[in-house]
Amino acid sequence: MASPEAAAIAAESPEETRTPRSMKLRLHLPAKLRNLELALLIFACAINGAAVILVQLGALGKILPEIIWMGGGLAALAVGLHMTLRFLAPQADPFILPLATLLNGLGIAEIYRLDLARGVSGWQAFSIRQIAWTGIAIAVAIVVVVAIRNHRVLQRYRYIAMFVGILLLLLPMLPGIGVEQFGARLWVNLGFFSFQPGELAKIALAIFFAGYLVEARDSLSLVGKHLLGMQLPRVRDFGPILIIWLAAMLVLIIQRDLGTSLLYFGLFLVMLYVATGRVGWVVFGLLLFVGGAVLASQFFSYVGARFHGWLDAFNPDVYNAVGGSYQLVQGLFGLAHGGLIGTGLGQGRPGIVPLAESDYIVASLGEELGLAGLFAIFALYLLFVSRGIRIGIAGQDDFGRLLGIGLSFVIALQIFIVVGGVTRLIPLTGLTTPFLAAGGSSLVANWVIVGMLLRLSDSVRQQPRLVVTP
Repeated sequence: MASPEAAAIAAESPEETRTPRSMKLRLHLPAKLRNLELALLIFACAINGAAVILVQLGALGKILPEIIWMGGGLAALAVGLHMTLRFLAPQADPFILPLATLLNGLGIAEIYRLDLARGVSGWQAFSIRQIAWTGIAIAVAIVVVVAIRNHRVLQRYRYIAMFVGILLLLLPMLPGIGVEQFGARLWVNLGFFSFQPGELAKIALAIFFAGYLVEARDSLSLVGKHLLGMQLPRVRDFGPILIIWLAAMLVLIIQRDLGTSLLYFGLFLVMLYVATGRVGWVVFGLLLFVGGAVLASQFFSYVGARFHGWLDAFNPDVYNAVGGSYQLVQGLFGLAHGGLIGTGLGQGRPGIVPLAESDYIVASLGEELGLAGLFAIFALYLLFVSRGIRIGIAGQDDFGRLLGIGLSFVIALQIFIVVGGVTRLIPLTGLTTPFLAAGGSSLVANWVIVGMLLRLSDSVRQQPRLVVTP
C-alpha cells in the first residue's frame, strides 16, 4: 500500500505523476523549435542586410536606403511565414526557413550589385524584379502550408500530378506561346508575363513518382527475370520507366536542354532506388540516359556544339564562335580572379560575363566572395538538402518518405548540374541556381518546395510513436 504522504502528493498534482517524462519534453518542443527558427531567421536577415550594405559601399561608396527598405519588407514576409508555422505547423523543421531566406537574400544582394554595374534602376533592374518575385514566392509558400494540412492527400492526386507535369513540359513546344532563348525552348510567353514551366513540372513529377512507386515498388523490386546478375521487371512495370526516359529525351531533343532532361530523369532514378533499394536500376537508367545523350550529340548539331564547347573550351575558334565557349571561359576567369577570399562585394567585375545574374550567378559570387565564400554557400545548400533528406527518412509513411527525399534531391541535383557546368565539370546547361539566380519561376517553385518540406516535417513529428517509460 502507498503511504499517506505519497497519496497526498498524487492527489495534489495528478498530472505530474501520470504524465511520462518524454511527453513533458514533447509538450515544450514546438515552442523551442519556433524560437530557434526565429533567432536563426533574424540572424539570416541581418546577414542579408549587411551584404546589401557592403555592395553599396563597394560599388558606390555610400549607403542608399531604398533597397534596404525593400529588403525589410521581405524580412517581414519571412517572419509572416514563421508566424504561420507557429499556429499551423508548430513542429516543423526550424532550419529550412532561415536557410532558404539567407540564400535568397544573398542572391538578391549579388543581383543588385550587377544592376549597379550596368547602371539600371526601377523595374528594368533585375534586383527589383527579384524582390517582387521573392515576395510572391514566400506568399505562395504560406498558402502551401495553410492549404496542405496533411501531405498524404497529395497521394490521391498522383495521376493528376503526372498529367500536370507532362502538360507543363509540353507547353514550351506549343506554337504561339513557346519562346526560344539562347538556343533552348524552355519559356512560355502569355503576353503579360513569361515563365519557365519546367521549374513547376519538377514538383508535379516528384508527387507522381512518389505515389506511383509506393504502388509499384514490390513488383519492381521482387518480380521479374534475372539477366547478367540484374533483375529485369515485367513489361507492364517497365512501361512507365520508358515513358519517363522518352520524355527526358524529348526535352533534350526538342527543347534543346540537357540540364532539364538530366534533372527529370535523375529525380526519377533516385526515387526509384529509394523505393526498391536496387542499385541495378540506377546503373541501367544511367546507361539509358548516357546512351541517349551521346546519340543526340551525334545526330543533333546543337547538342554536339554544347559538348564541343565543353571539351575544347579554350580553342580560339570555339571561344569566338556564336554560341561557343565565351561565357564558360569568362566565368572561369572570374572565379580565378576571385581567388581564395574574393575581391569583396561590389569590387569585382562579374558584369562582363553574359547572364551573370541568372545562369552564372555562382561565378559572380565566386569572384567577389572567393572560394571561401562559395564553400560557405555550398555548406548552406548542404544543410538545406540534409535537413530535407532527414525529414524524408524520418517519415512513417512511404509516400511522405519518397516525397521528402525526392524534393530534397531535386534541389541537390540542380545545384550539381549548375555548379558542374560553371566549373566545366559537365557540359553547360541553362538551369538556374536554386534561390540565388534571377528568375520568378525558379523562386516560386523552390519556395513551394520549402513549404512542402515544412509541412512534411511537422507531420513527421506529430505522428504517434511508441513511448517506453520505466
